[in-house]
Amino acid sequence: MASMIPASRPAALAYRIAASAVILWGIGRVSGIWAGEPTWSSFLYYTVLSNVLCLVWIAGSAIRTLSDARASGWRGPSTPSARGAAAVMEAITVTMLIYLFVLAPALFTQPGAYRPFTLTDNLVHIVTPVLVIVDWLLFVPKGRLRAYDPLLWALIPYAYLVFAFAYSASGGRFAGGTTVPYPFMNVETHGVGGVALWIIGLTAALVAVGYVFVGADRLLGRLLRPALPRPLRD
Repeated sequence: MASMIPASRPAALAYRIAASAVILWGIGRVSGIWAGEPTWSSFLYYTVLSNVLCLVWIAGSAIRTLSDARASGWRGPSTPSARGAAAVMEAITVTMLIYLFVLAPALFTQPGAYRPFTLTDNLVHIVTPVLVIVDWLLFVPKGRLRAYDPLLWALIPYAYLVFAFAYSASGGRFAGGTTVPYPFMNVETHGVGGVALWIIGLTAALVAVGYVFVGADRLLGRLLRPALPRPLRD
């Protein structure tokens, strides 16, 4: 199966190095590391953890690209796993969509000094997802996803939900002493049923997005498949 740029290891390597640097920059800003005042509790949030996942994946993809180039030349796509790349893309797309359609609209109506769409917010919620999606579009082989993959991808945010609720139940607290990392998870505000409805609705939306990725993968796989040579005629 082909990628969008089939002979692209130099481009893929350069892109992945640059993308890793940008993602690392965003993580350092949101966690306060670059300012010399790290807030380690920021790593309790799905946003930051999903950015860390992307950093590990994109940096690992850069290493794989260099390894493949040394082994078989600079022509051809390189990725640790096409399905793994899509899983990471879905995980960070969760971050972007929940921020844009759930958290940011709510923040506009809440009192306080915080404002969405700052440079730091944009880096971890929008720029990183776009970088990962572009990497998948351009450099990851297509046509390898399975019909059930979006259901497996949902396990990543669900694992975070289990962690967050367990952490809170054990007495752990998030930024500002809150018991949950995100407002839609607040049982005291929404009740158990309300939180369940939020999770069900978000799950349905995100699985639907996953199937959009699967559809795009299959379409691109057909479009990019090398044409078979025509049989010779007598």
